[in-house]
Amino acid sequence: MNSHLTGIKAIFLDLDGTIYLGNEILPGAIDFLSRCDENGIKRFFLSNNSSRSVTQYMSKLEKLGIPVIEDEILLSTHDLIFWLQDCNYKRICLVGTEGMREMLVSEGVIIDDENPEIVVLGYDTEINYSKLTIASKHLHQGVPLVASHPDIVCPSPDGGLPDVGAYLAMFESTTGVKPIHICGKPNPGMIRHKIEALGLQPNECAMVGDRLYTDIEMANLAACVSVLVLSGESTKDDVENASQKVDVMVDSVADLL
Repeated sequence: MNSHLTGIKAIFLDLDGTIYLGNEILPGAIDFLSRCDENGIKRFFLSNNSSRSVTQYMSKLEKLGIPVIEDEILLSTHDLIFWLQDCNYKRICLVGTEGMREMLVSEGVIIDDENPEIVVLGYDTEINYSKLTIASKHLHQGVPLVASHPDIVCPSPDGGLPDVGAYLAMFESTTGVKPIHICGKPNPGMIRHKIEALGLQPNECAMVGDRLYTDIEMANLAACVSVLVLSGESTKDDVENASQKVDVMVDSVADLL
């Protein structure tokens, strides 16, 4: 397999570090998406970043000049909602943004800081000490913890910023509690249901991203073509020491198709 991605019918695309970096579209991304359309390749946008809702992601992409519909956006918050429903958790203590809260509440989840069944940790860019205190209190009392995704840093033009993985390390240091489950990438279910709904085989799909331990790991677990871009977190040196299998490696999406 090379950067032409011959035979690929659907592409799953990470966002931050792959399509844009912070609030800036990466060079060549718009042309790459146009090539997807020209070749009849369906494209879906994935993000472990649980700080925004689907509506907020649609607004951001449209402002960057990328037309998108709701069905084309898959977030770790979706995976989290499915997991909460499967495990029959209804009342949660949330460490997360208002956008994440809106998505959870719209699916029937009850925010309960007094008597939660579980503490939910998302990428909270609105975090404050009060939230940390309330969550820590429940964790000390034996309430379990679930995280929306494992990302340690969120890429930005100024370098990596603390993400859920960093928050998890903090909670473990102060309470000794580890999460009973971590949602989002690299869980293959995040894309498997969409592949099945499209009626495709995994080898007809590619996962494109900048992180080995989430994007590429998920591609491997889902048996999709793994495409690593070097426009975000990972470097060539990281690949040499990685356990994940990288099928295609390019500087950015500008080099694909």
